[in-house]
Amino acid sequence: MPRRNSRTLLDRLRTPGRLSGFLKSASICVLVAGLLSPLAQAPATAAASNDYCGGQCSDILPPGENGNATLAQILLNQAFGTQPDHAEDQLGPYANLAKGYSTLTNATINTFFNDASFGVASDQVASTEKPAGRSDVTIVRDKKTGVPHITGTTRYGTEFGAGYAAAEDRLWLMDVFRHVGRGQLTTFAGGAAANQGLEQQFWRNAPYTEADLQAQIDNAVANAGTRGQTALDDANAYIAGINAYIDASDSGRYFPGEYVLTGHKDSVTNAGTIDHFKLTDLVALASVIGALFGSGGGGEVNNAISLLAAQEKYGVTQGTAVWESFRERNDPEAVLTVHNGESFPYATKPATAQGQALPDKGSVSTEPLVYDPTGTGADQSASAASATATANALSSAKRGMSNALVVSGKYTASGHPVAVFGPQTGYFAPQLLMLQEIQGPGISARGASFAGLSMYVELGRGQDYSWSATTSGQDIIDTYAVELCTDDYHYLYHGTCTAMDKIEQKNSWAPTTADGTAAGSYTMRVWKTKYGPVEYRATVGGKKVAYTTLRSSYMHEADSIIGFQMLNDPDYVKSPQTFQAAVQHINYTFNWFYADSTHTAYYNSGDNPVRASGVDPEFPVWAQAAYDWQGWDPATNTATYTPASAHPNSIDQDYYISWNNKQALDYSTASWGDGSVHRGNLLEDRVKKLVAAGGVTRASLVKAMADASLADLRAEDVLPDLLKVINSSTVTDSTAAAAVTKLQTWLTAGGKRTETSAGSKAYANADAIRILDAWWPLLTQGIFEPGLGTDLYTAFQANLPVDESPSAAHGPTGAHAGSSFQYGWWSYVDKDVRSVLGESVQGPLAQKYCGGGSLSSCRDILISTLKTAAGKTAAQVYPGDSLCSAGDQWCADSIVQRTLGGIKHSNISWQNRPTFQQVVEFTSHR
Repeated sequence: MPRRNSRTLLDRLRTPGRLSGFLKSASICVLVAGLLSPLAQAPATAAASNDYCGGQCSDILPPGENGNATLAQILLNQAFGTQPDHAEDQLGPYANLAKGYSTLTNATINTFFNDASFGVASDQVASTEKPAGRSDVTIVRDKKTGVPHITGTTRYGTEFGAGYAAAEDRLWLMDVFRHVGRGQLTTFAGGAAANQGLEQQFWRNAPYTEADLQAQIDNAVANAGTRGQTALDDANAYIAGINAYIDASDSGRYFPGEYVLTGHKDSVTNAGTIDHFKLTDLVALASVIGALFGSGGGGEVNNAISLLAAQEKYGVTQGTAVWESFRERNDPEAVLTVHNGESFPYATKPATAQGQALPDKGSVSTEPLVYDPTGTGADQSASAASATATANALSSAKRGMSNALVVSGKYTASGHPVAVFGPQTGYFAPQLLMLQEIQGPGISARGASFAGLSMYVELGRGQDYSWSATTSGQDIIDTYAVELCTDDYHYLYHGTCTAMDKIEQKNSWAPTTADGTAAGSYTMRVWKTKYGPVEYRATVGGKKVAYTTLRSSYMHEADSIIGFQMLNDPDYVKSPQTFQAAVQHINYTFNWFYADSTHTAYYNSGDNPVRASGVDPEFPVWAQAAYDWQGWDPATNTATYTPASAHPNSIDQDYYISWNNKQALDYSTASWGDGSVHRGNLLEDRVKKLVAAGGVTRASLVKAMADASLADLRAEDVLPDLLKVINSSTVTDSTAAAAVTKLQTWLTAGGKRTETSAGSKAYANADAIRILDAWWPLLTQGIFEPGLGTDLYTAFQANLPVDESPSAAHGPTGAHAGSSFQYGWWSYVDKDVRSVLGESVQGPLAQKYCGGGSLSSCRDILISTLKTAAGKTAAQVYPGDSLCSAGDQWCADSIVQRTLGGIKHSNISWQNRPTFQQVVEFTSHR
């Protein structure tokens, strides 16, 4: 029998607040009585026989596999907190690792993870179904987690089953994100300010028309030969499966309840429709995922503004030197993924920059996106959401994004490689990813896929190998200054005055049960050139220009399907070399990791454009033929790309770590912050120590990851030097001395943000943590603002934020997002303080800032700011929000599964780790 569970909306849909206001428990019970029906049990099936992991593959993906909830289940959850089956059964094990990892053994790993073996043991089968009555595919779900195990005898049937299972588990979420990708979320789900911000953030950079989406499909198929046609056939079968479930759940009235709460369906008459999916919806979905996790670059205009501020402060020569020292393009102290000394030059600084188009001072303005707003599309909340969306869309700092620890078999107890890795995709209910196993002709894999794109496993394991990815962030986006002619909407393209294309999306909304936001509307408008969408307006040397962004993956989000198809094909991936060949077909900017029973491997993917000689990718350049990407064809947005050998890559290095850090020597990433202190150091230090000792096991590598996930990077890698400066003389001030004692005690205990005991909801060394949280922004300002001046200090913060503590509301998902310490001024503070101490610093800042280089003056600044920080109350440091009361430190840090629908979950203690995570050690090979 089909699953009858559902849930959804985006943080954005405020179901909890609305529902509690008008529903009474008694009325819920009456309504529920007619809506619930039991799941069917099914006969047993045998476990798969093509599994070479020997029971040593595990995975986890909170909160649970089931991301659909009927209206009855949503009402019960809102009233009583009850959960649909398998909606949160992975949340507890995931959360419990934070206090349970210290005693972890190989035998207890699956206390905190799922068994990721192929197949389902006969006594663990919960249900079996033949979707839409097909004889060529079976979906088996296990009792523990409800994960779908899809087995087909034909390829069409297999993919049909994958689509059907995806809709069973994530239909509402898929529907939400196809509307996000099309810039139509508010019309579909409601006009909440957060919904407005979300659709604006993504549509600004990918304003695709229906024709654009179809062209991507046509081009991807045409350019990929037989595999392209196979991908098209797979996608059509997958869509057919989704639509079969829509029809079945509609007629059976067990579709996701959010369709009722948002006014798309009537709970009494069943009137209304759930629109079928089509192929172009998959491309719209892919454009959102690509923008979130796989499109490094941008930020050139902000770079130009800070460079000009530095040059105004110090003069051109010294100002440029100061800017470069803060940029840390190729910092010699940066932690590297490929650490064997091999160099992979990319996006390096040219000897003499050519074609730069730096703006005149004060001339830059952001291109408006929203026009003609009415009602709640024009209020203060809407304006704030638009501003945040714009900043996120135009920033080079892509947040959130995954880690990996991989150790060669030479250093493990078994002699087989061990890997602990996964994507850090945020926390949502339901989760953006979903688990599945797919077995069919040419497909054999288990793992995670983004909902609505799960015709293949995107991150997971095959028969005798496993793979994962982290966001890499190398620069595939450039900013061009197009000179205007005639008016503000014509520009010079290779000497010819050319009209910009106007693309519009008109949205309107009205209040619903799920989202009571009052009626409103607006038009989103993008002006597009051959060099991409217009993002800013300015003057350069007095000439009016529009700054545009050109992304190599623009109009090519669909192309990557071929790489994922290859990863799922057991006849293709048989070695580290074939793995690397597969991921070369993925144009998203990712770091890819691989492990089988003998080998490990790494490859950095993405279409890296070959730039014209002398172009500095850090800054805007003139939109002229001399500075175009080599081989660039604006009609197809294709160009000459760097060869595979020029991408950072490696096979069988002693170990690999990645936490969005620098990939290799001379390989520049677009975001700032690849310096001496990076959260990648938290992994590097632990894994390096394990490898030196030898005998690494799955348990010891999980412990290393889990230990790093609780570490405060500032405490572990910067605080010791700060205390060294302070303690260079006896601390006589009682307030400062008490604070120093608390910080030192915490540091001696490990500098971690961890509960006193499991479930206590209170941190050990809470006062020290409060002090550092309050002190960091104060000490950073105290060290740097006097020397840099307010203008330059502020400009540099637009390139790199000062702090990213767990309680800070940073990134596209705001607070309570888990991922922390990715971007901050830790390297700057570290390098400067070490310089003042007289210690050796490779790649120092261009001058000393703390106290003007005087140790005693620097000490005075640190003590003064420390006293101020110590005097701040918990309520001042943690001001509270809709979830947490002011002063609740644990809650301020805690992770929330952000509601994308009607089902809510409790918050869990902070961890800084992947959302989906694998632990693998293959014992044999085909």
